[in-house]
Amino acid sequence: MVDEVTLSELDARIAAVQENLRTLIEQAAAYSGSADEERNADRIADQQEKLDALQQQRDALLAGSTGG
Repeated sequence: MVDEVTLSELDARIAAVQENLRTLIEQAAAYSGSADEERNADRIADQQEKLDALQQQRDALLAGSTGG
């Protein structure tokens, strides 16, 4: 996934994923039951992976723009 994206596009994606994480965490706190907890944990883990990947992509973009 080496798309040419701008810093502002990455920042927007990061903000969206962070908001998804906040929402999922709030939902997890409100729901009970092992099936709900497992589903929410999986969704949170998925969003965290996306956030980590986007942040790495952003760091690489910044490193490339500063020459090193």
